[in-house]
Amino acid sequence: MISTLEKEITLRFLKTRKKDGFLNVISIFSFIGISLGVAVLIIVMSVMNGFRTELINKIIGFNSHITVKPYEKKYINPARFNNSQLNSISKNLISSNTGEAIIIQKDVTKGIVLRGYSKNDFSKLKIIKDETFIGDRDNLTKNYISIGKELSFTLGLKIGDDVTIMSSTGVKTIIGNLPKKKIFTIISLFESGLADFDNNIAFINLDTLDEFFNLTQKDRNLEIYLKNPQNIENQKFIVQKIFPDEFVYSWADTNSSLFSALKVERNVMFIILSLIIIVAAFNIISGLTILVKNKTRDIAILKSIGVLNKSIIKIFFLVGTIIGTSATIFGIILGVIFSMYVENLRQFLSNIFDISLFPEEIYFLSSMPSEISPSSIFIISLCSIIITIIVSIFPALKAAKLDPVQALKYE
Repeated sequence: MISTLEKEITLRFLKTRKKDGFLNVISIFSFIGISLGVAVLIIVMSVMNGFRTELINKIIGFNSHITVKPYEKKYINPARFNNSQLNSISKNLISSNTGEAIIIQKDVTKGIVLRGYSKNDFSKLKIIKDETFIGDRDNLTKNYISIGKELSFTLGLKIGDDVTIMSSTGVKTIIGNLPKKKIFTIISLFESGLADFDNNIAFINLDTLDEFFNLTQKDRNLEIYLKNPQNIENQKFIVQKIFPDEFVYSWADTNSSLFSALKVERNVMFIILSLIIIVAAFNIISGLTILVKNKTRDIAILKSIGVLNKSIIKIFFLVGTIIGTSATIFGIILGVIFSMYVENLRQFLSNIFDISLFPEEIYFLSSMPSEISPSSIFIISLCSIIITIIVSIFPALKAAKLDPVQALKYE
């Protein structure tokens, strides 16, 4: 418990006088340093959270949420598609297949991945419903192909153009195996917002793909599109129980290396920016040490009238903690406000300095994303307060060890 006397003395010590000018400067720098450190951490974490969320939304908008793949050409039993648990978590069940091929346009060749869907299933894909999609959504039939806008730019293609696709599966002839070739007409252009997908993936009819790669219905995958694709691990576990003899993987599995890299980058940024708070917090040690020196006579008088050492420790500990906590609260307010209006800030700085910050052609996002996480704010503020509490202990102990007789003798 903190007594009334301890509170009053703490508040008095916090009110600096004109002769304590240098102490004022150190206290101000400590306050500003901690506030800025907390604010910058919140802003950076919010932007990185926003990036991650936007990236996930783009990935799950383009890819199957969960894919069930048969082992060794074993047929996936359609009877299990009517499972009540599966129906409760899924929005669409779509049969698909894939194959690696080469697209040839004049003298340019490029490796791509072909995805096969039936005409009806193709129109169910989220990316096809997107407003950036150009062309026919409903007629992905035998000789038609849908390619990404990025691939169309790379090869100089447009809707209505014919392209030659070479299959990796050969045709047996008297002179050996020759790769299959087929001419497709571009029926539509899609844009996922991720250049790697748009430049390397194309859609064709499922039956055409099976024929082109010498595949059968036994080779087809089941793509499961979930009602809530974010809660992926629990739903993947349910699907694995329904299809125990098949290989089951999710969008998180296929992009695990990417999200691991993002997590490492986020943690490294947190550690680096935390150093700002630590450096600022060490200024509190300097400020409190100077305060102890300036208040030597006051401390000696307090001790001589019977104030205990633990009360002296509490007083100086409270001074440091109040500075650190108030700076942290101010930093949280600052960080949250800037995180909410980070896109407005980006536009303002771009206009003022006439530079392109966060260009859309590089990041494939029309605005700077920001997602404020209460848990991140709690962790940042907790770390900041703990650091200031720790650094406040040492000057407080030094004040308690002061000998009142010696202190008054040299005053």
